[in-house]
Amino acid sequence: MNHFVQGDLMDKKGVTLIELIIVVAIIGILAVIAVPAYLGQQKGAARTEAYSNLQNLRLLEEQFFAENGCYHKDSATQTCTNATTSGVANIQTYLPGFKPIDITIDPTESGLNFSYSITTTGPAGGIASCFTATATGKAGRRVSGDIFTINCNNNRNF
Repeated sequence: MNHFVQGDLMDKKGVTLIELIIVVAIIGILAVIAVPAYLGQQKGAARTEAYSNLQNLRLLEEQFFAENGCYHKDSATQTCTNATTSGVANIQTYLPGFKPIDITIDPTESGLNFSYSITTTGPAGGIASCFTATATGKAGRRVSGDIFTINCNNNRNF
């Protein structure tokens, strides 16, 4: 005699393969939506470093101009000159208030996502009547290839 009753099948506990596939598919869809948004937030946070430091450089350059009548002076002759200065340590030689990182602790600037430079320009004779500060995304970072600038007229690309 067959004692198999249809109700016995319904009493078994467990997860079917179809249910498992549906759960995995839902998790996959959520991951596809969430991961790019998360990475975008990280890139935006790294870019904020450049925006903040460039605005700080602009303010420091304006202060330097108010005190010296130009945006850069040759350290040896103390005359206004056009020049390009790259790297935090070099920029700090004439703009000591620029401190995006403690150079004594991190002399290679590895803690920064961007490298910084300032180019002063002016008419022939090197009066240094304008500047452009640039932040360039370091290779191997989320911001690699990003270049942001700000100048003496507060024109910026960010």
